[in-house]
Amino acid sequence: MTATERPTAGSSGPAASSGQRVADWFDGRLGTHTLGRKYLRKVFPDHWSFLLGEICLYSFVILILTGVYLTLFFHPSMNEVTYNGSYVPLNGIRMSEAYASTLDISFDVRGGLLIRQIHHWAALIFIAGMLMHMMRHFFTGSFRRPREVNWLFGWTLLLLGLFEGLFGYSLPDDLLSGTGMRFVDGAVLSVPIVGTYLSFFLFGGEYPGHDIIARFYSLHILVIPGIMAALVVAHLILVVYHKHTQFPGPGKTERNVVGSPFMPVYLAKAGGFFFLVFGVIALISAVASINPVWSYGPYRADQVSTGAQPDWYLGFAEGLVRIMPGWEITVAGHTLVLGVLIPIVVFPLLLVFIGAYPFLESWVTGDKREHHLLDRPRNRPVRTSVGAAWISLYLILLAGGGNDIVATRLHLSINTVTWAVRIAVFTVPVLVFLATRRICLGLQRRDRELVLHGRETGVIKRLPHGEYVELHRPLSPAELHTLTRHEQPRPLGPGPAKDANGVPRPNGRALGLRTRLSRALYGEDTQVAKPTAEEHRAAQGHGAERAGEREASETGPPGG
Repeated sequence: MTATERPTAGSSGPAASSGQRVADWFDGRLGTHTLGRKYLRKVFPDHWSFLLGEICLYSFVILILTGVYLTLFFHPSMNEVTYNGSYVPLNGIRMSEAYASTLDISFDVRGGLLIRQIHHWAALIFIAGMLMHMMRHFFTGSFRRPREVNWLFGWTLLLLGLFEGLFGYSLPDDLLSGTGMRFVDGAVLSVPIVGTYLSFFLFGGEYPGHDIIARFYSLHILVIPGIMAALVVAHLILVVYHKHTQFPGPGKTERNVVGSPFMPVYLAKAGGFFFLVFGVIALISAVASINPVWSYGPYRADQVSTGAQPDWYLGFAEGLVRIMPGWEITVAGHTLVLGVLIPIVVFPLLLVFIGAYPFLESWVTGDKREHHLLDRPRNRPVRTSVGAAWISLYLILLAGGGNDIVATRLHLSINTVTWAVRIAVFTVPVLVFLATRRICLGLQRRDRELVLHGRETGVIKRLPHGEYVELHRPLSPAELHTLTRHEQPRPLGPGPAKDANGVPRPNGRALGLRTRLSRALYGEDTQVAKPTAEEHRAAQGHGAERAGEREASETGPPGG
């Protein structure tokens, strides 16, 4: 019997076990054996930064699990009721059913408060993990072809995660989340001409309306999670299809992946890491209280809580509004509230820049090749500096979103804090860009010295003619490969003004802009030339000569 044959009903071969029969049943209908043989041995490289994507995935799974549990007890209604529950300080207070059910989940449902805490902490870690995951891809250049579409999937997941967090944060209908809804209403009203209509449509009437909780609930538990789940599946499929990226090193090329197979090594590690993430989130949720809605009380449109801060991922949006002067102008009979309109325009632009950067870099460099080896951030100084400047701007605006907290805790004037943030928005990103670029170039020079002269040993020797030198240990071939494997693209030239037939080149302005941007990315001052083979041989020959002198100084003159 060949390897592909199966014993028939009348054969005298050994009886198949129940597990084999089940496997044969699925294989005959779904082709699981072929799929498993192809994909269960998929190789995944090992590097700590790859765990950031797993943290995102596992946090998303935890959000789904805890969210399903919370939906069993939450009532997304703004109908008013009189609370009479376990939290005595609010007994007899009029509140919405949404807020009352949140109190019931926190104090009356077994394990409800812990599940609420896990859900909220997992949301914060999920978005933080996505941002860190995207920054890892940005700094290492893994967004290049063929992964541009997957980059857009990840960017869309981050954008949806921001709004998903906003909607979930608003569902309890407490005073803090209601203040956030007032912020959203003000942003919508600032839209010229149609702002009022959009507000009425969103809230189901004049603010706060009666439909906003139910609408946000549908978006929060159904629409956005469904889209995000589909994007996560598509994201993972493309990761498997394109194969995993890896950092350069011995034996690693653009055509292979060096690492561990998915089954059983990587699967065992991933399973253990899932329970580790779940355990850490559960521990944080058990000891660190977050969003204690009972302390804020139910939302009332005529009240606002002091120290009102959104979750960290939306703090930069509020910071844009807080530091913006209260400008208003009138155009064609319409009042434009620039103090709110400009921030809500800048808010998506900050995110769109990150989403569109891979296509911008591809257009500037003209690089259409596939890339499966990652860049070391130091070897792309301009890209690394741009990312660092973007992060600095994000953090400055986050601080601006809490200018009142900063002022009270540091005993400063809130006007002083606001003006400091306004100035920092325009100066700090520039300084961070220049400092990061200088650091990257310094690290490149250090790598060049290591390649040419090796590592310092701390051992000082005196040569026969009295000179003192430090002994250097040459790098291993593996280290030399890692430090010299990267490419150093050259900037695009202006090209001829006319083609071979004397016809002027089209799109001259666009090509001129592309050339200038290319010089900004890969010009003379943006990278340190890596050592050539000739320079390395010359440096090693000089080192050998020095070694001969040292040996002569230790053994003495011939015949001595």
